[in-house]
Amino acid sequence: QGQLVEAGGGSMQAGGSLRLSCAASGRSFSNYAMGWFRQAPGKEREFVAAIRSSITKYTDSVKGRFTISRDNAMNTVYLQMNNLKPEDTAVYYCAAAENLERLHLPLGVASWGQGIQVTVSS
Repeated sequence: QGQLVEAGGGSMQAGGSLRLSCAASGRSFSNYAMGWFRQAPGKEREFVAAIRSSITKYTDSVKGRFTISRDNAMNTVYLQMNNLKPEDTAVYYCAAAENLERLHLPLGVASWGQGIQVTVSS
């Protein structure tokens, strides 16, 4: 079935940068769309970014600040987060789905990572 494991979270001051990684194991996700969701306390899980082949998608609030990329040889997807803001504070989840359209909603996700905390202080 495969497993997704996130790494790279932590605490950062506003304006700083973090890079999240998501390593897939147990199966290849090279033909899947891969992406990131986040969930802040008291809020619903929301789409952040996705990638399949050379196509990338971002939610409006992170455009120009976050960059998603993937290394199929390493079965890993990354999320480079620059100019972090306190409102970026959330648990970030790696996700895989059959296509980009399905990856926009939690119900369309085929596999989830366990989540990793990102905290941005002002």
